[in-house]
Amino acid sequence: MNPNGGPIYRILEWITKFAYVNVLWVIFTFIGGIVFGFFPATIAMFAIVRKWLNGDVDHSVLSSFWYFFKKEFLKGNLLGLFIVGISTLMATNIYFMQINLNELLKITYIPLFVFMVLYSLFLFFIFPAFVHYDVKLTQVMKNAFLIMLVSPIQSAFIIICLISTYFVMNAIPALAFIFGGSVYTFITMWLCLNAFRKVEKKMNI
Repeated sequence: MNPNGGPIYRILEWITKFAYVNVLWVIFTFIGGIVFGFFPATIAMFAIVRKWLNGDVDHSVLSSFWYFFKKEFLKGNLLGLFIVGISTLMATNIYFMQINLNELLKITYIPLFVFMVLYSLFLFFIFPAFVHYDVKLTQVMKNAFLIMLVSPIQSAFIIICLISTYFVMNAIPALAFIFGGSVYTFITMWLCLNAFRKVEKKMNI
């Protein structure tokens, strides 16, 4: 019997992989100066996890991470500019409504809340769509939004899994530090990949 093929070894191997890619995510975020490194590093992490989920587990994580980080640096930061811009606009609107007591503004609460929910769900799908579809950024965002709309079950599972993970990591903060980013990436990539495949199967892509 090969001792390196046992279940305990495999579990430890995957724990190491998750911790390693999480460390690379932090390091490359700092390499990019945090502001310009966060989104390319996040995209690289999603690309690595997508490879794992597709069965490609033998590649060099470091070289692959560096490849995706460089390849998607500009495009990733353009996506980041869009996300930060929309998030800032939403936060500004919420702040403005809180400091103003105008009754007429209250009618905007419901549409703003609906937009916030849809935008939050959209963010779950945007990074998986980015690494799954080799298309222009506008098409990536369109794909993410449309697939999010037709995948309520996957969206619900993402929320349930992330809430459960939050409680576990809140109870053991060290886990969040070591695995936080990679676990989030695995959960969203796994469920979104399932949604992508269902849509592609229906469209015979």
